[in-house]
Amino acid sequence: MNMDLNSLSLKELKDLQSAVNKAVNVFDVRKRKAALSQVEEAARALGFTLSELTGTAVARKRSPAVPKFANPAEASETWSGRGRKPRWFVAALKAGKKPEQMAI
Repeated sequence: MNMDLNSLSLKELKDLQSAVNKAVNVFDVRKRKAALSQVEEAARALGFTLSELTGTAVARKRSPAVPKFANPAEASETWSGRGRKPRWFVAALKAGKKPEQMAI
């Protein structure tokens, strides 16, 4: 396709540039979708999903942690049992309390 670009105005050149950029992007998206479809089909033929093979499976979200322990001295301080032990919990254990005694 031969085109005399020197005969076009600036507006026509910019419109042409915009159309070419859009066509390149559409072409790229179409090729990516085709490639992804082929890879998914190959994975399915082997008995897997693409996310299983690539390790990009969607992580499940945890529900908010429910408090399981309360500070005997200050009931508003609670701990779910997940993560690092709060200072009040460690201090209570050192003082001889058992976790069952602080359970809610």
